[in-house]
Amino acid sequence: MLNRVTNQMMSASAQRNLQSAQSRLAELQERAMTLKNISRPSDDPAGAAQAIAMRAQLSAAAQYGTNISDGNGWLAAADTALGQSTNILNRVRDLVVQASTGTLNSTAKEAIAVELEGLGKDLLTQANTQYLGRNVFAGSSDTVGAFTNTAPPSFVGPGGSSVERRVDAARTVRVDSDGAAIFGDGAGSVFALVSDVVADIRSGANPNARLAAIGERIKTVIDGRADVGMRQTRLGQAQDSLEGMKATLETQRARVEDTDLGKAVMDLKLQETNYQVALAVTAKVLQPTLMDFLR
Repeated sequence: MLNRVTNQMMSASAQRNLQSAQSRLAELQERAMTLKNISRPSDDPAGAAQAIAMRAQLSAAAQYGTNISDGNGWLAAADTALGQSTNILNRVRDLVVQASTGTLNSTAKEAIAVELEGLGKDLLTQANTQYLGRNVFAGSSDTVGAFTNTAPPSFVGPGGSSVERRVDAARTVRVDSDGAAIFGDGAGSVFALVSDVVADIRSGANPNARLAAIGERIKTVIDGRADVGMRQTRLGQAQDSLEGMKATLETQRARVEDTDLGKAVMDLKLQETNYQVALAVTAKVLQPTLMDFLR
């Protein structure tokens, strides 16, 4: 049994086809202008979900990069301070050796004592080094300095605390240093040792006996600086790994979300041609009837 096809049915079908072609043309025009495969989730629900997940990972990677940069700032400040502290203690040792000779008069010894007092103050300044208003040798403490200005200086950082920065989903790196372990605390600190040397010189005692203790303090500071360098290396490795991950994620996101300009232009031109052909064919098929002329 044959179904009768009326002009109205043909017109409706042609209109649907033209509207579908026009809708596809508008979609390709938008894609060519935005260079995006996905402008709204309904364009590709699965692809949109993937793109959202990748963007979330890229956002997390950006935060890890910020953390690494901040951690490098902390460790660079600590490294500089420990380097200066090593130089200061080496100078202290040299002065102690000079003061231990029996050829110096009281004026020369007093000059050495005065210089040692200045070096002690410089050492305290390095121990109170800050980065962005935070003490790099006092853990999570927010006090004015890691050590007090008392005689001898005391460590004011909370025991066992540390400042860490997350460098990826599974790892953190400590970015501060333990001031109490490096410089000591109170009567057992390197500051007290320098003060004892000054007292020995002014009292006429030979400070030579302090050389071994000064050597131990120099070694402790150098070890602290080596630990800082090791953590700087870990941050550098984390940064390299992060850059590779970001490049991979961006490539995957672009593959899902972005469109190729050449392909977008070719698809648009092809659809424009198809639309023009559809218009021409419809005009040929839907010829005016006698009723159209009688209106």
